[in-house]
Amino acid sequence: MVTRLPHEDQVLATLRPTQIEKDHVCGIAQRLLAAIAGSGKAQGMVVGSIARHTWIRGDRDLDVFLLFDPALPREALEEQGLALARSIAAAFTDRYHEKYAEHPYINAVIDDVDVDLVPCYNVASAERIQSAVDRTPFHTRYITDKINGLIDDVLLLKRFAKAGGIYGSDGMTEGFSGYLCELLVLRYGGFTPLLQAASEWRLHTLIDQEDHGAKEFDEPLIVIDPVDPRRNVAAAVSLDRMAEFVELARGYLEVPSPVFFELPGPRTITPDKLESLLAGRGTFLYAITFDTPPYIEEIVVPQLKRSTSAISEHLERNGFPVHHAHYRMGASTCMVLFELLVNELPVVRSHPGPPVWNRVNAEKFRAKHIGSALPGPYILDGRYEMEVPREFRRAGDLLASPSLLQVGHGKHVRQSLGAGWKVYEGADCYQPEFMSFIAGFFSRCSPLVRILQEKNPDGSSDRS
Repeated sequence: MVTRLPHEDQVLATLRPTQIEKDHVCGIAQRLLAAIAGSGKAQGMVVGSIARHTWIRGDRDLDVFLLFDPALPREALEEQGLALARSIAAAFTDRYHEKYAEHPYINAVIDDVDVDLVPCYNVASAERIQSAVDRTPFHTRYITDKINGLIDDVLLLKRFAKAGGIYGSDGMTEGFSGYLCELLVLRYGGFTPLLQAASEWRLHTLIDQEDHGAKEFDEPLIVIDPVDPRRNVAAAVSLDRMAEFVELARGYLEVPSPVFFELPGPRTITPDKLESLLAGRGTFLYAITFDTPPYIEEIVVPQLKRSTSAISEHLERNGFPVHHAHYRMGASTCMVLFELLVNELPVVRSHPGPPVWNRVNAEKFRAKHIGSALPGPYILDGRYEMEVPREFRRAGDLLASPSLLQVGHGKHVRQSLGAGWKVYEGADCYQPEFMSFIAGFFSRCSPLVRILQEKNPDGSSDRS
C-alpha cells in the first residue's frame, strides 16, 4: 500500500478529473471513434494521457488516431488521411485547421476539448513503423496494460514537473514528456521512489525497463523505449532540465512541501522597470522580431535556437560580447533577445594577416594594403597585421543590416526574416505579448531556488 504525505493527498484531490469531466471528454471520444468507424476508411483509436487515464483535471487534450492499412502509399496516407480527418472534424465543429509535423493532421476544438485527429499506419508491431506517429498506439497499449495502481503517482509527477517548469518535450522546454513521466513511475514503482532514485542520477543515466536496448545514446538522460529498443524516450531532455529535476527531487525529499506542486504565476515587468533594470546592470538590450513561420513548435523552435546561436556568434565576431541571449515563439511573432556587454565600438579594428614566413601570401597581403590611410601593414608576433575601418560600430546597425541573413538560420526562420524584421533597443524592446519572456530573461534561477524564494521571500530558511 502506498503511503502518502497529507499534502500529497490534498494535491491529488485537485488533479484527478471529475466524473463529469471524464464523461464529457470520453463522450466526445466515443462519438469521434464511431464517426471514424462509420467512414469505413480507417480504424479509430484514442491515444495519449486520456486513453491511459493519466490526464490532469482541466488538461482536455484529446488525441485520436486514424489507423490506415499499411499497404497504402505514404502520399495516399497523407492525402486520404487528411481528407478523412478534415471531414470528421467538420461534422463536429467549424473550429479546425491543419497542422504539420512529420505529416499533416487536423487540430479541432470540439466543445471545450482540444482534439488532434492524426492519420497513421495500423502496423502489426513497433518494428514495422513507417512514420514516427505509428509508434504512439503501442505506447498507449504498453502503459495501459501496466499503469494500474500508479496513476496517482503519475499525476503527482506531472504536476511536480510542471510546477518546476520542466514538463514538456517541446523545443522551448526541453523537458519531460507525459510518456516519459509514466515510464519513470513504472520503472521505480511510484512518485517517491522515483525522486529517491533521481536524487542520485548522474550524467548519461541509463534506464531500460525491458532490458532490450539496441543502440548507444549520448544524451544526458537515456530511457529506452519499451516498444522500440532503438529509441531514447528522454532524447528531448536537455542537460539543464535533467539537472533541474535532480535538484527538485533533492529539495522535495529534504523538505517536502505543497509549494512544489504550485504552478508559478506569470512573470511581469513594466517598460519603466526594464529601463531601470538595464541602467542598474550597465548592459545593453536588443530585440529582433519577425513573423512566426506557419509551422508547429517542433519545427520552428529548433530553428529559432539555431538562429539565436548564429546571430550571437555574428555579434561576437564583430566585437559585441553577448552576455545572454534567448528566444521565444509567439502566436504571430517571434522575438530574440540579446543582452550585450558592449554597445558601441571604435572606428578601427585590427586585421591579422599571414605569417611573414608564408612568403606568397605575406607579399600579397602587403601589396594589397600598402597605402592605406590607417597604420600598417606592420609585423606583430611574426605575422602581418594592420588597422582597418570597422564595418559595424553599433550593435543595432549590425542587427539591422542584411548581414543578418548570411548567418546559419533554419529554412523557415530564414524565410520569415527574408520578409523583414524589426530591431529594438533598450526599454523599447518591451512588448506586452512578450512581457513574461522579458521578465524571465532577467530573473533566471533554478526551479528549486525559485520555489525557496517564493516560500521564504525574506531570504530566511526553514531548513534545520
